[in-house]
Amino acid sequence: MATVRDTTYDLLRALGLTTVFGNPGSTEEPFLKDFPADFRYVHALQEASAMAMADGYAQATGRPAHVNLHTAPGIGNGMGNLVTAWHNKTPLIVTAGQQTREMLLIEPRLASPRAVELVQPYVKWAHEPARAQDIPAAFMRAYASAVQPPAGPVFLSLPMDDWGRPADPPPQVRTVATRIAPDPDRLRGFAATLAAARAPALVLGATVDRADAWPAAVALAERLAAPVWAAPAPERAVFPEGHPQFRGVLPYAIGPLAEALRGHDAVLVVGAPVFRYYPYVPGDYLPAGTQLLHVTDDPDEAARAPVGESLLGDAGLAMAGLVELLPQADRPPPSARDAPAPPEATDPPSADAVFAALAGQWPADGVLVQESPSNLAALRRRLRIDRPRSYFTMASGGLGFGLPAAVGIALAERDTGRGRPVVAVVGDGSFHYSVQALWTAAQLGLPLAVVVPVNRQYAILKAFAELKHTPGVPALDLPGLDVTAVARGYGCAAEVVDSPDRLGPALATALAADRPTVLPVPISSDVPRIL
Repeated sequence: MATVRDTTYDLLRALGLTTVFGNPGSTEEPFLKDFPADFRYVHALQEASAMAMADGYAQATGRPAHVNLHTAPGIGNGMGNLVTAWHNKTPLIVTAGQQTREMLLIEPRLASPRAVELVQPYVKWAHEPARAQDIPAAFMRAYASAVQPPAGPVFLSLPMDDWGRPADPPPQVRTVATRIAPDPDRLRGFAATLAAARAPALVLGATVDRADAWPAAVALAERLAAPVWAAPAPERAVFPEGHPQFRGVLPYAIGPLAEALRGHDAVLVVGAPVFRYYPYVPGDYLPAGTQLLHVTDDPDEAARAPVGESLLGDAGLAMAGLVELLPQADRPPPSARDAPAPPEATDPPSADAVFAALAGQWPADGVLVQESPSNLAALRRRLRIDRPRSYFTMASGGLGFGLPAAVGIALAERDTGRGRPVVAVVGDGSFHYSVQALWTAAQLGLPLAVVVPVNRQYAILKAFAELKHTPGVPALDLPGLDVTAVARGYGCAAEVVDSPDRLGPALATALAADRPTVLPVPISSDVPRIL
């Protein structure tokens, strides 16, 4: 007779979930025993890394991923990157072992008494099956929930003694819809407002990239002859940034964002919250006389928007529908932005100088994974992304995602056969949050290049301290960290790049290697402005 474990593995095969990310624990061993030869276990040394690797892999493949954690302590270790997966809208099936059912009443060691509540509110659905025989069907429901819009992580708590029990008949493998068509009447109303606008503007969010909707976005922008901004703090690139109508990223504070939109009587926001703010800089949400239209596939996102009219729908379908409904605008399109001035030569170099050198050597099909908050403005100013699915960062604002996510993305590039080069730019503070991910990259032989701007401080926090007038905050300097020694200890190649003109050759060598390479680059300790 088939066991619950047999039936579950058969279902995972049918769903294409044959890669498991995790760090095995005792409560997971009954699931992992006699691990099938047609499955692959991606071993992370800590659950936070496992979670972000799975997130990066799912985003890069465009398919859900499975990450297996170790009961309550493992969930705790992975929680920060679970929060990020939630905000990234990444379809993940997160499972964790649970203690033996017969002992749960007395709460033995490694029991998770309220496992379903522990992951809330950062999952779409959480469940601990009432019977062992319900586990396969719970996986099917978890998969269906994870991929439906808005996509996101789901969670299953699985008692360790369930796997060997006799199984019920297997659940039906089902497909579910992953795109929502917009209401045609409301779409026509949006088109009428845009057609009548004197000076419309487009604001695009990460869902445009998730929906493979760059062509529709370009067609809509050109039909409207409108400027295009990326929504504040985007976790994906949303539009070809070399396009003359692209204006950059909106500031993520209320007053400055409204000021950036001044002069536009209609603003169409597609695939983003309205808006993702962080520092509180008061002001009006919109300039006087500006009407906002919001397209999203997330009802909660629509409900919490402080201004605007909303339309539920897939970003690509909605924009393609608007292109069909709108006449070609008779105004000239906006002219291209000026290129930034060449960076000044300093010793050590500025972040601008380093990223200008990186942009000059950037591979045409490169993928950038970014987690260097204090240097983000310089990076985005110098390196413009012109291809879809080529820029990834964390939507949550929490550190520890970038390095392991880059490992998952590099693995996905190899698995899919695309083989696009992956470069992570990770600050020397962020680098140490999930540094264990380097070991996994080395074990997998991934040609991942990790550029580490070294300023020996939490510069982003110093910048916030200046903005918020909070002097004297402790622990904002990072002396005594040897990035090169740490990288080599995990099995990576490492080379200090002591001038921008050496970055290109070092990057080329790293991307041709058979293991990851860490490239620390000393930069100026000047503290950038937040806004």
